[in-house]
Amino acid sequence: MPQIRLRTNKTSRRCADTRKPKRRSSTKGGAKLPALPTRGPRAPIAAERERAVEAALAEARKSHERLREAIDLLPQGIVFLDAEGRYILWNKRYAEIYKASADLFKPGARIQDTMRVGVARGDYPEAVGREDEWIAERMRRLFHPGHSHEQVLADGRCIQIEERTTSDGGVIGLRVDITELKQREASFRLMFESNPVPMIVCSLHNERILAVNDAAVEHYGYSPTEFAELTIRRLQAFETELPWDGDASSEERAARTWKHVKADGSLIDLAIYARQLTYNGEPAVLLALMDITERKRAEMRLAFMAHHDGLTGLPNRNLLRKRLDELLAQTRRTGEKIAVLFIGVDHFKAVNDTLGHAVGDKLLRGIARRLRSTLREEDPLARLNSDEFAVIQTGIKRPEDITLLAKRLLNAIAEPYLLEGHSVVASASIGIAVAPVDGDDSEKLLMNADMALSRAKKDSRGSFSFFEPGMDARAQARRKIETDLRAALRHDVLRPYYQPLIGLGNGLITGCEALVRWPHPERGMISPAEFIPVAEDTGLINAIGAQVLRQACLDAARWPDDIRVAVNLSPLQFRVGNLMATVMDALKQSGLPPRRLELEITETLLLEKSSQVIATLHALRALGVRISMDDFGTGYSSLSYLRSFPFDKIKIDQSFVRGLCDNRDSQAIVRAIISLGMGLGVTITAEGVETEAELSWLRAEGCHEAQGFLFSPARPNEDVKGLLDLQGNAAAPGALESARVA
Repeated sequence: MPQIRLRTNKTSRRCADTRKPKRRSSTKGGAKLPALPTRGPRAPIAAERERAVEAALAEARKSHERLREAIDLLPQGIVFLDAEGRYILWNKRYAEIYKASADLFKPGARIQDTMRVGVARGDYPEAVGREDEWIAERMRRLFHPGHSHEQVLADGRCIQIEERTTSDGGVIGLRVDITELKQREASFRLMFESNPVPMIVCSLHNERILAVNDAAVEHYGYSPTEFAELTIRRLQAFETELPWDGDASSEERAARTWKHVKADGSLIDLAIYARQLTYNGEPAVLLALMDITERKRAEMRLAFMAHHDGLTGLPNRNLLRKRLDELLAQTRRTGEKIAVLFIGVDHFKAVNDTLGHAVGDKLLRGIARRLRSTLREEDPLARLNSDEFAVIQTGIKRPEDITLLAKRLLNAIAEPYLLEGHSVVASASIGIAVAPVDGDDSEKLLMNADMALSRAKKDSRGSFSFFEPGMDARAQARRKIETDLRAALRHDVLRPYYQPLIGLGNGLITGCEALVRWPHPERGMISPAEFIPVAEDTGLINAIGAQVLRQACLDAARWPDDIRVAVNLSPLQFRVGNLMATVMDALKQSGLPPRRLELEITETLLLEKSSQVIATLHALRALGVRISMDDFGTGYSSLSYLRSFPFDKIKIDQSFVRGLCDNRDSQAIVRAIISLGMGLGVTITAEGVETEAELSWLRAEGCHEAQGFLFSPARPNEDVKGLLDLQGNAAAPGALESARVA
């Protein structure tokens, strides 16, 4: 608290003297002093003396007024008392603080008398029952001041009092209203001491711990006495900087993970929030310590499981592609060759069918171990799907190196396996593509290796085959699809079909996902998996996406008001730059409210980390459109995407849902995603639900929505409208059963 010390000066003493009544001087016997001569030679001298006295008095009055004006500007209350405790001067703030007794303040009035009247009025609650004692104690402090003290008034205000004596025995008093400060201190104590979050107050001067709350004592295992002997650095495991140091924003500091050491030596992960304050008059910082150890473990486990095979622990296709991209970037600089080997286990389905899935799983784990032990540490190995693996071979000096590795891998797999009392003999086929001859990008290399594997399995199982240009017949088929697709766009042949989304809480249809369908005049209905990749490669996906979006909005506008429509967006639609205009145009033409439109994006889009993409997503959301993350868990670093944009919905990829009841790893992933969604307050939808067992498991775990063939395949708009009409008429969960129609 600021301390203001005022000393009386000659002017203030003169001001005090002007308040005293003038006394007439007399001589013994009551004789009057002779009057100043008005005539004669001494008269001019007397007149001059009188003018001087009057001038001095006028100057004293001016000084007095200047002093009064000066102290009236102070935010603290100021009072001047003489040696007998009588009021000389006080400012407006002093009168405001003691407004209940201000009518008693008069020059010459004794402060003891005003206190006594105030006590009688009840202005001083502390004096109740001990009035005389309280007044005596107050006067003792007045004339023998020491430390500052506090005084509580009848209206609840708390006043800090500080007094000093002057050289002539008078007193100068300072009054500060500290009511708000006391309230903040009380709020701080309540927030600090009873907070369930561990909190520590540290000195900014020497980093020592000044105070801890009960939660910190319980969480760290140190007693308050032991904490008082520590500095914050003693708690930090590895970091040398302090949580409040640096120029980082509070959000950036909170996003950082700190490691602390507990009393038992165990390590914990923390998110630390820091705020500077004054504690007991000392500059300090308040640290709120959020233990995120379990969350970090769950995130790491979820991230690992999303990019690794749950059965073998090997990297999955996405992680393999990322590593392949890195290696290809190196080979472009060095000119070295790398080979991609696709390994397919022959007749693996027969093992599952005859010996059971448990033996089949053990066989795959055994094959993975043998492949890993045959390879060098720097050669990446991944599991692509149920019975396929992939190897990236680096450091190739001659073509024979690839052939030798392929033979070693085949021989390693061919050794018998003893599994649950069964001797199992397995064989494999290998397809090989070499960069840069067979392609200089990951997609082409993987595709060519896959074609080579198909050739090996077709011609002679248990062998290997290199990619040959003649295998590129599939590319010709793609060119035919491109030509037909352009014609289909010109003639408006493509149609959206709608797969219902079912609310698991009530069994009702909550919305439909629009899925594009291509009725070909010669080939019949062509699968999207066949023509969508071609559309993305050729840029036709933009026209397809706009066409499907317009038609879906027109169809949904005729559905009930509580039914939403979901439309998938391709990353290419964001790159064109007119997506916002396309969406607004579709909504305007159809009259569909933006809240009923849901746009689904994949993690591939967010991999670009483009400011344009994020800006477009925020603009769409501001428009009222809902944004969903599709195929969650199959991309790279899904959790970081949830932090970069506030999604309205997360859709669990069907690869995690398929066979969910028999796969504990999938159950762990799906359970973690549902829990994550609940914590973020977003809707969780499970894709690809095909069995009642999967449905029951998802409902029990709290999943919000589901879609899949168990309920309905994608249907034309006429069929979906009939389902919605039926649901509207029934207004009951029976619509769920009605939706389960092939």
